[in-house]
Amino acid sequence: MTTTYGPRPARHATAPAGRRSPAVPVLLLCWTGAAAVLALWWQGTGAVVGPADWLIGAGRIAGLLSGYSCALLVGLMARVPVLEQSVGSDRVARWHAALGRYTVCLLIAHVTLILWGYAVQARTGVVGETSTVVLTYPEMLKGTIGGLLLLAVGVVSARAVRRRVRYETWYHLHLLTYLAVFLAFWHQLALGADFSAHPLARGFWYTLYVGAAGAVLRYRIAAPLRLNTRHRLRVARVVPEAPGVVSVIVRGERLPELAARSGQFLRWRFLTPGLWWTASPYSLSTAPRPDLLRITVKAVGGHSAALARLRPGTRIWAEGPYGALTADRRTRQKVLLLAGGVGVTPLRALFESLPARPGDLTLIYRARTPDDLALRGELDSIARSRGARLHYLLNQADGRSPRLTPDLLRGAVPDVAQHDVYLCGPPGMARASYEALRSAGVPARHIHYESFEL
Repeated sequence: MTTTYGPRPARHATAPAGRRSPAVPVLLLCWTGAAAVLALWWQGTGAVVGPADWLIGAGRIAGLLSGYSCALLVGLMARVPVLEQSVGSDRVARWHAALGRYTVCLLIAHVTLILWGYAVQARTGVVGETSTVVLTYPEMLKGTIGGLLLLAVGVVSARAVRRRVRYETWYHLHLLTYLAVFLAFWHQLALGADFSAHPLARGFWYTLYVGAAGAVLRYRIAAPLRLNTRHRLRVARVVPEAPGVVSVIVRGERLPELAARSGQFLRWRFLTPGLWWTASPYSLSTAPRPDLLRITVKAVGGHSAALARLRPGTRIWAEGPYGALTADRRTRQKVLLLAGGVGVTPLRALFESLPARPGDLTLIYRARTPDDLALRGELDSIARSRGARLHYLLNQADGRSPRLTPDLLRGAVPDVAQHDVYLCGPPGMARASYEALRSAGVPARHIHYESFEL
C-alpha cells in the first residue's frame, strides 16, 4: 500500500446528519397488505370440510398472495424515486428478485392445489380436470397464458440460467412480466370468489393494480420522456483514462434541474447503431456540474467496450438519477471511501464533494497495477487540495493480490471503527471488504454500499 497524501491544517467543515432509510416502514406496509389479503380469504370462507375444501382453500390463499405479489413486483419495477434514492437501488433489486421467487412458488402452489382440489371434488383425474378448467372457465385461458409467461420469466431469471443468457435477452424477456400480470389480473377478478361478492375487495384489488400500473407509467415512461426532452443530453467527447477505461463527457440543457448527486447513477442508452437497444447503469464519476456530467466505464463486454468509439454529438436517452450511495447516508464526521477497480467512479465524485475537515476523509483504492488506477491524476489533485488521505493498494511484484484484512485497514486508518465507510467494487472484493470492516470494529449500519449482483 502506498500513501500519497496526508492531512493539512484544519479548515472548518461539518458532516450533515444522516437520514434513516425508509426500508423498514416500506416492508411493514407490504406485510400489512399481505395480512389484508389473508383477511379477504378469511372473510369469504365458510366452513372447511373434507380434503377437497382444504386443498381448494389452500389454493385460494396461494392464489391471493401470488396476485398480491404480482402487483408488488410491478411496483418494484417502476423505479419509484423514493425507493431508488432512499432505500437504495440494490436493495430494491434484491427485494424484486426475492419476491419474484416467492411469486413463482405461490403460483405453482396455487395451480397445483386448486386443480387437485377440484379433481377430488369432482372425483376425476387431475389431467382431465385441468383440461376442463382451462378450456371452459371464464378468463381461464388468459390466466393460463399469464401464468406460463410468469413461469418463463422466473426460469430465465434463475441464477444458473441468467449467467448463461445475454443481459439484453434477459431484460427483454423480463418485460413479459407486465403482460403476464395484465392477463392474470382479469382471471383473478373473474374467478376469485373473494372478489365476486365483495365490492370493497374488488375496489382494493383495482386500487392495488391501478396504483402499480400508474407508477410504471409515471416513472418508467413519463419521467424519462420529460427528462430527455428537457435536458437533451449528448456526448461531448470521450477521454481515455486507463487501459480499457474511458470517460464519457455529457452535455445538456438545464442540468442543475436534473438534481443528480455525487454517488448516484443513471441508466444510459446511447442512440447509435449497436448501442441504442441497451440501457446500462453507469455512475457519475465527478460531482455534477451546471454544464456537464461524466461517467467512467471499464470495457467488460461488447456494450461497454463500444463506448470508446462514441462520436461527439451522439444523442443519449437517460433515466434517473438513481441510487442511495450519497452524502445522506453519512452519520459520522470521519469517512472512509473504499474502492475496487472501476468501482472508484462514484467514490471519486464523493471524494471531491463530501464536506470534510482535512484528515477526516480517506480513500483506499484497490487495483492490480499502477496503470489500472483510473482517474489517478484527479484523485491526487483532490487529495492535495482537500488535505485528504489517499492510499493505493496494488498487487505485489510477483502478481499476488494483497488481502484486505482488519490489520491492514487499521494500519491505513487507525481509528477506522469511528468512520462511516462507503464501499464500491467488484462483488468478491466488496464481500471481502465488508467482512474485514466488520472484523475491524465498524458497525454494519455505518457501512454503505450498493451491489447490483442479484
